[in-house]
Formats: sequence, structure tokens, C-alpha cells
Amino acid sequence: MSQSILQLEPQSIWKQFADLNAVPRPSKKEEKVIAFMMDFGENLGLETFKDEVGNVIIRKSASRGFENRKMVTLQSHLDMVHQKNADTEFDFDVQGIQMYVEGDWVKAKGTTLGADNGLGVATIMALLKSTDIPHPPLEALFTIDEETGMTGAFGLKGGILEGDILLNLDTEEDDEIDIGCAGGIDVTAKRNYNEKSSVHGDIGFEIQVKGLNGGHSGIEIHKGLGNANKIMNRLLYSGSKYNMRIGALEGGGLRNAIPRESWCKVNLDKTQEAAFLDELELVVTHLKKELKVTEPKLSITIAPCKPSKKVMGLGVQEKLIKSLYAAHNGVYTMSALIPDLVETSNNIARVQVKDGEILINSLTRSAVETAKMDLANALKATFELAGFEVDFKGSYPGWNPNPDSEILKITKNIYKDLFKEEPKVVACHAGLECGILGQNYPNMDMVSFGPTILGAHSPDERVSISSVQKFWKFLLKVLGETPVK
Repeated sequence: MSQSILQLEPQSIWKQFADLNAVPRPSKKEEKVIAFMMDFGENLGLETFKDEVGNVIIRKSASRGFENRKMVTLQSHLDMVHQKNADTEFDFDVQGIQMYVEGDWVKAKGTTLGADNGLGVATIMALLKSTDIPHPPLEALFTIDEETGMTGAFGLKGGILEGDILLNLDTEEDDEIDIGCAGGIDVTAKRNYNEKSSVHGDIGFEIQVKGLNGGHSGIEIHKGLGNANKIMNRLLYSGSKYNMRIGALEGGGLRNAIPRESWCKVNLDKTQEAAFLDELELVVTHLKKELKVTEPKLSITIAPCKPSKKVMGLGVQEKLIKSLYAAHNGVYTMSALIPDLVETSNNIARVQVKDGEILINSLTRSAVETAKMDLANALKATFELAGFEVDFKGSYPGWNPNPDSEILKITKNIYKDLFKEEPKVVACHAGLECGILGQNYPNMDMVSFGPTILGAHSPDERVSISSVQKFWKFLLKVLGETPVK
């Protein structure tokens, strides 16, 4: 890690962020970071405990003169998306994030940075450790597994939290105050296939799609970014007319990350080689022209390789390629209530063909529950027609906006006073935990805000240093003006 990070202001936040990022914390593997956070609270002499699913709660009494204020629950999630560039050697289970400073940005070397939501966690840690910041009674809620199921928020039972106001620190534009978010559901399609022996005389080709931006499948789904799985499938669709046979396919990864890379190995009759390559080169030309603005670094290579010994049968292969072509990816509908807000979308996040098994993972999001299920059912019907078994799991609700919120009015006024402009009061297409937490805590008044983070869920993730300073100034002012009980 670059030591210059520790010199950044506010040092109290960056010191905690550096300590946090030294601890491995991929989703569903949060044991080390849970222990880290428990030790942090206990070493400060604060009330610290863990609930039955692994969420960590730490409470701190009000500073002098703030004892009559409403308790504020500060909430962020401990886990991070683990994505890396293909040429980066990194083990998220054992290594800490390697950070560096570039201009106004803090970045990571070839991996996700973990600013989502590590900056929120570090900010709360700085407040808990402080001795000179005026504040109301504080309750820190550090949830687990937000990125791959929100199981921490789902598992938090009613009656544990004592706060009246919840400040979620997981919004990624510093001029926004968020009061609503989309819900989501995981759509998984699976089927088996019989492997066939390759035909004598076949030749092999390895197709690679790389260089895409990737990013957050909610926040950035409207940008028209390339999806590596859809791009690869378009190549395979065009190539299939030449008796091409798939040997193996691996594209994408986590459901909440727009897939950046895909790899496929195919066999081909040597007599079809020239026509096959001409066809695919034409498709590559079209794709690069279509995506030249949004994906200028798109790279597609088609290189000879050793042919696969086993390949997919033509019947199943046709159903796979056609169902992926038909399956919706990207924005489905825009909100009729909130200008420029995506209402419903889908991300075809992962496609894997290996050893007689096909796996397709998607994440469907919507601010409207019935619309979410409508698109999920459309995907289900598409894949079932191709012989897949389709499961729905991990459904979580959206967060309904409350424009009359007391804490919203306070934060809006403070923002305007500090920065001499109106904040953007928004609902986002990402999944925040507020909607889930609100099910067991319906009377808790909630807003979400945070520093500017770009490229979340991709190795291009970066956080603005000046934005962290702005966010810290805003948060301290909010804590100093919370309402009385």
C-alpha cells in the first residue's frame, strides 16, 4: 500500500480504511473482518456484540450536551465485491487490497478497491474512535454479505437496533441524498448435456472477449456498456452456421457486476475455417463500431488452439445460444414516476459450460415488485423453452421513498447551507439494505449518502479524495443537528 494514503485528509478515515483493507473480506467469507470489527469495538471499551448471522453492532454514548438527541444508527456493510483483471495474480481470501493514489483518486492495483462499502465502514470507525466530535447517541450496524444476497440485513431481527434515525453510508455520488432503491432477485438456469467425442480432423479456436469496462449492474446498467456474455454469444450465434462445436465456455462472475470478460473454446471442421473466420471478423468489426463510444478498449481475439476432446451436441448447443440471444439484458423499463431512473433491468452475469453442465446466472432488479417478477418470469420462460431448470432465490424488496421524512428535510437544509446548492434527492437502481431493514424497523427514519465512487464492482473502482472530505464535512454537520427526542 502507498504510504501517501495515510497522509490524506481526513486522516482518521483513511487510517481506518487502510486497516480495514488489510483484512480479507469477500462476500460470504467475512469471518476475519467480523473478528476485526469485534476487536475494534471492544478495544475502545464500547458495547460491542454480534447477532446470530454475524452482523456487528457497536454503541457509543452521546457526547456532552447531546444526551437528549435521538439515537442515530450508522450503517454500512463489511463485505466487498472481489473482482480482478485476468492478468492480475491476487487471492482475495488471504491478501489485503493494494492501494495507491493517482491525482484526486484512490485506486487498487488490478482489483476492486473495496470503497464500496469500505469507505462507509471506515467513516463509522473514525466516529466511534473519535474523542472530540460532537454527536448524539450512536449505534453502528455493520452488516455482512450485502453484495451476494443481503443475508445480513435479512437476518437482522427486530428489537436489536435502538436507533430512531438510520444513516446508510452506501450511496456513491456525493451530491445525492438517496431515499429509495430497487429490489432484486437471483435467476439461475441450469441444465445438463451429453458430451460428444470430437470429429477426427477438427481444428480448435479460442475466442476471448476482454477490455470491457464492467461495473455495477444496478448503478451503471443504463450506460449501454458491453456485456461480455452477450457479446460472446453473438459471436457464437454467427459462427454456429459453420458446424462449430463448443468445448468449454466461461464468462462473467458475480451477479451484481456487469461481465467484463468471456472465454470460449470451439472445434471446427477444417474445411469451414476460412468462412468461419471471415464471418467472425465481420461480427467483430460491427461490435467495435457499435461500442466504440462506450467500450473503446474492447478486445476480441480468435486464435488457433488444440481442439477439445469432448464437445456439446448440436441440439443443446443451439438451444443454449438461442436462449441466451433471446434473454433480456440491460434496461427493461424506465420509471414513469422519477425522471431518468431505471425501473427494471437484468444482468446476465455468468455463463459457464463445462463437463456436461450449463450454468447461467442473472440478477433482475426493479423498483416495482410486480415488474421485477414479470421480467424474472420472462427469463424463466425463455430458458425453460430451451430445456433448462430455472430457480428464483435471494429475492429482496425495494425501499419505498418517503418525501416527508424528517431526516431528509434536515439533510437537505444542511447540504444547501454548506455547499450553496440543492442536493439531488433520488432513488437509485442499486440494492440498498434500507428496504430490508425497514421491514423489521418500520418506524426508523432513513436516508442514504456517501462519497463519490466510480467503477464499483470492477477493477476500475476508485474513490475521490476531495469527495471524501466533502462527505465527512456533511456527515459531521448532520450529526451535530440531529433532532431531540
